[in-house]
Amino acid sequence: MHHDDSVLRTPQAVVFDFGGVLFRWQPKVLIQQVLPHLARNDDEALQLAAQVFQSFAPGSDWAEFDRGTAEWDEVRARIVARTGLAADDVHTLMAAIPPHLEAVRDTVAWLDALAASGTRLYFLSNMPAPYAAHLQREHAFLGHFADGVFSCDVKQIKPNADIFHTAAAQFGIDPSQTLFFDDNHHNISASRALGWQAVLFEDAAQCQQAVRDAGWHLPSPALAP
Repeated sequence: MHHDDSVLRTPQAVVFDFGGVLFRWQPKVLIQQVLPHLARNDDEALQLAAQVFQSFAPGSDWAEFDRGTAEWDEVRARIVARTGLAADDVHTLMAAIPPHLEAVRDTVAWLDALAASGTRLYFLSNMPAPYAAHLQREHAFLGHFADGVFSCDVKQIKPNADIFHTAAAQFGIDPSQTLFFDDNHHNISASRALGWQAVLFEDAAQCQQAVRDAGWHLPSPALAP
């Protein structure tokens, strides 16, 4: 279904998730790179990721790290106690995550185009404090965002409703006029239930098409020659 551009609605604002949208997040790849002795194949890597991250379910060890309610050493100790993994291995994995979070070039190009067009840009990300600090230090393009909410700063976490209310209030936006991009189905469902215009993100091209198909107009980056 294609819409005529002249009848497409323009959103009041666009809100980006970080991991899996603007920054690479591939735990299977990460674990096989940094803990090869524990993950000799994809299945072992996925199993280990499930053990360590527990699908990031609210209340889990890693979710408390994201939420800023458990610090690095405590999180590492909890994961060690729960999984029986060596403390050194857990530390190695935790320390490898910031460099793993490489910028996704196609999404950054879209962000640049949106910024150039004057689109109001915000972010809403589950992120522990040390990783948030790393990203802000390393990536100048984060200057495109007028504001943002990291879970660690507000002690709230997606997909819980409270963080969406916090973000809408802090940004001064109407969720029904705001596009929200996230790669996590739970976050998409939760935000939609609260009236956000949420689009599941797989990659920039797919998301741009989904936005158009939903009847919204957003600038896209100029295609590379």
